Amino acid sequence: MSGQQGAPLERQFGDVRVPMLVAMAGLPGSGKSTIAEILAGRMGATVISVDPIEASIIRAGIDSDQPTGLAAYLVAETMAEQVLLSGHSVVVDAVNAVEPARLQWRDLAERCDVKLRVIETVCSDPDLHEERLGKRSGLVAAYAVEQSTDEYDEWRGACGTLPRVTLDTAAPLGENVNTALAFVEG
Repeated sequence: MSGQQGAPLERQFGDVRVPMLVAMAGLPGSGKSTIAEILAGRMGATVISVDPIEASIIRAGIDSDQPTGLAAYLVAETMAEQVLLSGHSVVVDAVNAVEPARLQWRDLAERCDVKLRVIETVCSDPDLHEERLGKRSGLVAAYAVEQSTDEYDEWRGACGTLPRVTLDTAAPLGENVNTALAFVEG
């Protein structure tokens, strides 16, 4: 054992995973949360979801006409940073509809010196998308701030250069999870 005292941590403790940041993106009901949960489970990562944070801010009595969305993103960023700095991977479950939100995760990855991967979800089947929205329940559904495609920016400019894969969640879930895993691990 004495020969290992000066060895790097990787050799002292075996397979130490390098933390990474995965940022989900897509409209509500597009399948982000489902893929985020499964992906995080397979990666051994922590999921940090913006929707319940914002719902809790609103439930606490902060008026929804205040910048509750921005506050929720900032809380999620702080939580993600702490998890990354502790050496664990994070999957951020958020709409990330606009460039500043998307670049927030790029900047966090740079600060924490971790790899960033963006997984965007879309649902090409409008009936399936509506069905998913109708099934939302609990705290998030009660306080949800829904967005439309009009409020979802194109991926151009600085955020257009982020490493990103787009999954059509009308396809089988297993297929999408495998594609996401291959992208994250690649």
